[in-house]
Amino acid sequence: MSEQPSLTMNPVADHVENRRHYRYYDWLMAAFVTVLLCSNMIGPGKSCQINLWGYALIFGAGNLFFPISYIFGDVLTEVYGYARTRKVIWAGFISMFFYVLMSQVVLRMPMNPAEPYNNQLQPALEVVFGNGWRIVLASILAFWVGDFANSFVLAKMKILTRGRWLWTRTIGSTLVGQAVDSFIFYPLAFWGIWNSETMIKVVTFNIGFKVMVEVVMTPVTYLVVGWLKRVENEDYYDTRTRFTPFSMQD
Repeated sequence: MSEQPSLTMNPVADHVENRRHYRYYDWLMAAFVTVLLCSNMIGPGKSCQINLWGYALIFGAGNLFFPISYIFGDVLTEVYGYARTRKVIWAGFISMFFYVLMSQVVLRMPMNPAEPYNNQLQPALEVVFGNGWRIVLASILAFWVGDFANSFVLAKMKILTRGRWLWTRTIGSTLVGQAVDSFIFYPLAFWGIWNSETMIKVVTFNIGFKVMVEVVMTPVTYLVVGWLKRVENEDYYDTRTRFTPFSMQD
């Protein structure tokens, strides 16, 4: 797919253009947050093993959802720019924080002694939603740093490649973002709980699996990006973007 860059040299035009309303931006934000919450609610602490062609593949259960959020992140940055993606990342961060807060509140609410089913339900809820503070903090921190790294690398690579070779920046940014995410999350969450061999296998597979998903989904990413650029009439270049993660300006 050929891509023709249209670098805007007027900073005022840049500012106004990126503040206009988009038809599908809000839907992408909602999808991103949904996938992110699913990846954390279903249990990142579960270590899975699948025997494939005589080789044992060991990975965290959250991998089934989390790579999809990076694909959304790539599409958002490629079409709408880093600043718009920054808002989506913060929306995901706040949603994760609220989910963690409310899950802990629910777990600590006193049970109704007249309902015998609660005696079975409470232990199950604690297993599913009662992740320790290490897992919670590691998950939120790893997501926040990894997603910003992913978006930053893609935005910079888009400028360097002048909008060509989309596959290089989607795969390259995912490799960086997932590596940062994995090297933060797993050691912080499970050091001293998992043995070192399991840790190395999970981290290695985690990075490789997520990058592989990005590679396999590249044709779909091309189709979605091309379609969004046409219907939104947008192909944003972050030539004058402030890449701080702490600004909410477009």
